[in-house]
Amino acid sequence: MKSLITQGVRILGTGSAVPDLVINNHQMSEIVETSDKWIINRTGIKERRVLTGVNKSVVDIAYFAAIRALQQVGMNPLEIDLIILATSSPNDLFGSASQLQAKIGAYKAVAFDLTAACSGFVIGLVTATQFIQNGSYQNILVVGADVLSKWTDWSDRNTCILFGDGAGAVIMQACSVEKNSILGFQLNTDGQKYDQLSLRYREHINSSQNFQFFQGAFQYITMNGKEVYKFAVSKVPANILQCLDSLNISSGDVDWLLLHQANERILNAVADRLSIESNKLLSNLSKYGNTSAASIPLALDEAIQEKKILKDDIIVISGFGAGLTWGTIVIQWKC
Repeated sequence: MKSLITQGVRILGTGSAVPDLVINNHQMSEIVETSDKWIINRTGIKERRVLTGVNKSVVDIAYFAAIRALQQVGMNPLEIDLIILATSSPNDLFGSASQLQAKIGAYKAVAFDLTAACSGFVIGLVTATQFIQNGSYQNILVVGADVLSKWTDWSDRNTCILFGDGAGAVIMQACSVEKNSILGFQLNTDGQKYDQLSLRYREHINSSQNFQFFQGAFQYITMNGKEVYKFAVSKVPANILQCLDSLNISSGDVDWLLLHQANERILNAVADRLSIESNKLLSNLSKYGNTSAASIPLALDEAIQEKKILKDDIIVISGFGAGLTWGTIVIQWKC
């Protein structure tokens, strides 16, 4: 659906962070049976970052991304009204956003986690937009952060070569309608195919004299790669076109296409189906791999720092992944 613009919303600033440890494809070949050539040909990934250290969690890299976004715009953390942490790898099942709130000193902010895997950041942007447009909040920090290395089966070469850890953040702010940068969005879900990409909870039974207790633990990431590829290259272009059509924008008017950094083949296939030139495709997949909810804000922040994105550029941002969920948000850059 397209949001009715009654209150302007703009992205004020961005920030990102990745762990220090780099694992390249040659090192991956020492972990599982694979090779640099095999990984690059199938994914486009050359290396990925992995979070290490005792008690290090998603909060640690989310903190650095958030602080860098705040520093970029000179904003005091106490000015933040709401924090949305898009993550599927919290260090506490009750949520990690409150820990982030405390760590950055945003003591006046409400904070909550949003779980939608690789679509999480896009849904976070849409959610923040709604809170600003209805007048609830003025300044919102949206962070996409994941440490999927903690949930990766490092003996499964079909998945362990793909994922990396990282975080990206944006600060969204209320503004005049004339300066509005959030043009519209389109979100979708197909829960019937949730099992194509999942991180499941597995039960076991603990029996006492009088009761049976059903307890368990979460397993590792599992993925049907062929089905996820078919889903992405069919559903994502259609979703983008539906969103663009609702805004009377053609694919030729798009300055930048920023997709979830899942696989180079998917990125190129989606761009081809939209007839968008490869030089308009923003990608840092080769350096970081699939960082889930962090992939889009990571790439956005890099493009901003490299001064690729200019004032009034139209950016189509699309996330897709587990759920299955997928969604698009169209932005006109105003900074």
